[in-house]
Amino acid sequence: MKTVVGTIALNQAQPPQDRQAGFTLIELLVVILIVTLLSAIALPSFLNQANKAKQSEAKTYTNAFVRAQQAYYLEQHTFAPTLDLLSVGLPTQTAHYQYGTDGPYNVAAADENIIILGSSLQAPLKSYVGMVQVGLVTAIGEATTLAIICESNSPGIGSIPPPVAAANGPICSSGTASISK
Repeated sequence: MKTVVGTIALNQAQPPQDRQAGFTLIELLVVILIVTLLSAIALPSFLNQANKAKQSEAKTYTNAFVRAQQAYYLEQHTFAPTLDLLSVGLPTQTAHYQYGTDGPYNVAAADENIIILGSSLQAPLKSYVGMVQVGLVTAIGEATTLAIICESNSPGIGSIPPPVAAANGPICSSGTASISK
């Protein structure tokens, strides 16, 4: 009798041989649902970070061109009419931005200030504009330069309003915000 009970218990402990290993349809659907939800949350965040990296290029380039214009003015007592004359070593057009000293507006007194544009070539990116303004003349006849860099408040392709020259230095126009330090 003992052998019969032991054999029955052994048969019950083993899984049935006809069941195959794998996932059920419900388990697969749950996994697909979870992956879809995670990607729906993560993808917009990832795309936003990619746009911030592209905009960082424009901030850096616009700042470099503004600083180079300041140095050029100190040496030449005039602003460089094109960015190529500055010898910064940066391209004036990249895959995402175009840089230049001219725009859809004219600067009335070219010897008193100059505008650097970092125009977005893609809709989800913001544009940037910098301005170098000749400041006060020192006691020894040297002129100082004041600079500002402004970021458009909304992304998009198109012109960005230039900063306005003021007595204490340039001020960002409405629709833009200062990112200068």
